[in-house]
Amino acid sequence: MPILDSRTLEFFSRSAEQTRRLGMRLGSLLEKGDVVWLQGDLGSGKTTLVQGIAQGWGSLDPVTSPTFVIVNMYRRPDQVNLYHLDAYRLQDAVEAEDLDMELMLEQGALVVEWPERIATALPATYLKINMRWIADEQRGLVLLPQGERYDGLIGDFRRRVLGG
Repeated sequence: MPILDSRTLEFFSRSAEQTRRLGMRLGSLLEKGDVVWLQGDLGSGKTTLVQGIAQGWGSLDPVTSPTFVIVNMYRRPDQVNLYHLDAYRLQDAVEAEDLDMELMLEQGALVVEWPERIATALPATYLKINMRWIADEQRGLVLLPQGERYDGLIGDFRRRVLGG
């Protein structure tokens, strides 16, 4: 798990369960208004990571890919929601405007798959996670904070995962 620089983290996951556990640790740190970009090819483990994020967030709802419904909502007992948006089927940011992402961010955190398709409709600060398939169960994850809030989030995540 080498650190590329003080603001960036790289992980190699050896199993779907390990990817979920990383997601759980991240999900436990997310707050209302947070945005996470998930980038990676099909099969790179994005939905598996979101399963962990939702569990760490405190949701008991089952996590599935929202490819066809565009947005899934995962509830916590305190009524704060985690929104999982899949922008793969959206043509551009104009289509995303109908989703009312401002309201989503007032009510919870937002995880976006294929965010580059709607980048101009998303907040300027976020945590970017690039995921790649390495082999069978192995995945590579690079976490890149974009903004002060996410610099702090990376620091907290580093301590939670690596200790210290």
